[in-house]
Amino acid sequence: MAKRDYYEVLGVGKSATDKELKKAYRKLAIKYHPDKNPNDKSAESKFKEAAEAYEVLNNPDKRARYDQYGHAGLEGGGFGGGFGAGGMNMDDIFSQFGDIFGSAFGGSRGGRRRSRGSNLRVRVKLTLEDIANGVEKKIKVKRLVNADGVTHKTCSSCNGSGQSVQIVNTPLGRMQTSSTCSVCRGLGKIIDHRPSGSDANGMINKEDTVSIKIPAGVEDGMQLSVSGKGNYAPLDGIAGDLIVLIEEIPHDNLKRDGKNLHYDLYISYSDAVLGCNPEIQTISSKVKIKLDEGIQSGKILRLRGKGLPSVDRYGTGDLLVHVNVWTPQNIDKKQRAFFEACKDESSFKPDPDKNNKSFFDKVKEMFQ
Repeated sequence: MAKRDYYEVLGVGKSATDKELKKAYRKLAIKYHPDKNPNDKSAESKFKEAAEAYEVLNNPDKRARYDQYGHAGLEGGGFGGGFGAGGMNMDDIFSQFGDIFGSAFGGSRGGRRRSRGSNLRVRVKLTLEDIANGVEKKIKVKRLVNADGVTHKTCSSCNGSGQSVQIVNTPLGRMQTSSTCSVCRGLGKIIDHRPSGSDANGMINKEDTVSIKIPAGVEDGMQLSVSGKGNYAPLDGIAGDLIVLIEEIPHDNLKRDGKNLHYDLYISYSDAVLGCNPEIQTISSKVKIKLDEGIQSGKILRLRGKGLPSVDRYGTGDLLVHVNVWTPQNIDKKQRAFFEACKDESSFKPDPDKNNKSFFDKVKEMFQ
């Protein structure tokens, strides 16, 4: 069955603001909340559908991709952390969007809540080659997990509800109030047996190897999220996420500008006069280019499609080759005599025409 349009799911237009999206989602979340619709599979399905739509449209990057490519633009994006393709999990929904429900349900399900572990952050260094092709990195992280042998029991103070109930006599009659249980902190359970070497919550640090799929075209400073690979929370809590910060390693010969790459090519005065076929370093290999006789210093050659792919899969950049004529600085008497004899020749005198663009014209052309 084809997915419905996310804007249609939330009942908003494509120009909806963040505030309007949140209001629309909250309305649907409350309407189809499991606590209001126990054992109703249809309501649960609509609840998940609304959460998935909001998760995408509330994220500027994902919303832009969805607006341009529809559902196909969200498949295999490699960003992690999202619900994507129907892989909805009720605990993740309550953990991620608990603030949306506000006081309507106390941000919990039936009183007892599941705590969420903290996020972990790592820095991953990538070469331009990694960025051009996309890469899978395996890294080791130390995170908190429940120790083997730790056991729990129902909290006797709240009988597993996670709530402390009080009945107060008032002039209007007996009133019942509830609050988070102070003994189990709303979890409904407490530690029964704590293994040696674990902390007060029965947890230990364990080293895990995490595989991270990094899409092509990422940029320095970008953050990716790997869901569920952070610290676990005590008892049966939900694991936090692993936040991956991208750090780009500078290339020896190429400089990056968004999707485009820049290469400084230095040629001799003789090569500039006579023309030549130098070899150029691209991101994946070396290619030969042709420089015509009389090429001027400052000339920019564009090798289309030899740049980097866009992270949103919208095209590939170019490689811009900047030609620099190297003026000899130490010449002997014979060479000096040659140039002395040539300096008054008409062919050696500057004579720019409309085809010789100025520096400002070249900069303008680069950004068009």
